[in-house]
Amino acid sequence: MDISIVVPLFNEDESLPHLAEWIDRVMNEHGFDYEVVMVDDGSRDRSWSVIEGLCAANPRYKGIKFRRNYGKSAALNVGFGKAVGDVVITMDADLQDSPDEVPELYRMVKEDGYDMVSGWKKVRYDSKLAKNIPSKFFNWTTRKMSGIKLHDFNCGLKAYRRDVVKSIEVYGEMHRYIPVIAKWAGFGRIGEKVVQHRKREFGVTKFGMNRFVNGYLDLMSIMFMSKFGKQPMHFFGLIGSVAFMLGFVAFVVVCVLRLGGHISLTNSVWFYISMLFIVLGTILFMAGFIGELVCRNSTTRNQYLIEKEIA
Repeated sequence: MDISIVVPLFNEDESLPHLAEWIDRVMNEHGFDYEVVMVDDGSRDRSWSVIEGLCAANPRYKGIKFRRNYGKSAALNVGFGKAVGDVVITMDADLQDSPDEVPELYRMVKEDGYDMVSGWKKVRYDSKLAKNIPSKFFNWTTRKMSGIKLHDFNCGLKAYRRDVVKSIEVYGEMHRYIPVIAKWAGFGRIGEKVVQHRKREFGVTKFGMNRFVNGYLDLMSIMFMSKFGKQPMHFFGLIGSVAFMLGFVAFVVVCVLRLGGHISLTNSVWFYISMLFIVLGTILFMAGFIGELVCRNSTTRNQYLIEKEIA
């Protein structure tokens, strides 16, 4: 199969028939063998009924329904697990992503050799205060911290080699950082394509301002995991060792001053500071040690090492 299109959705019953018609037209015009995996993230409208109708009318369509709203990351992760196409395309269900972009995204993966291609909504029709300005700041920060030269990390329109989506796990709200996760997993050929962004025709946006706060917390998590996830002792152990040594040296100095009669231990703030550093250093070192034990026994510790194998 050439293409799997994964569509996560939440309360998009009005958009789905138009999206399906548009996808079918583009796929048939270019002669692609394709499937469409629609993941209903606990919608409370008629979205699932519409999906059932689409699946009944066209065997290329597959539907997955969640018991409740788990979030876009969970929907994408499940959709990735079901996809069988050589190239996996993700797009939102609100008609703001154009299926007309799919053929060129497919070509960039198959012919240009990219592991993944991320869309760039260079011209946006969102509210500047609610989305545009915060998104630019968010993308700038992610670009600087990750080293990945993308303008729009959170664009829903992306293309992947099948190996990529089968090698990564998207959870929490990490869908914003799939390029970072892919790079972390060893897929470094990441491209970008300017894509059309359309005004929303039906419904309202499902994302609030809290996504920007959560986004930066998730960024801190993903950057820590990418650098120290396999070697937590390199982070906790280093900081713990430095704190312990500073505390120990301060303790020795305080004891020497006490023996010389210059200070009283109970009245010296430096005695308590030295004890604090020693205790914190010990705790951090033990945290790194326990983290190493967990990693050493993880069944997925070396899951990304092998790229190809000839038996």
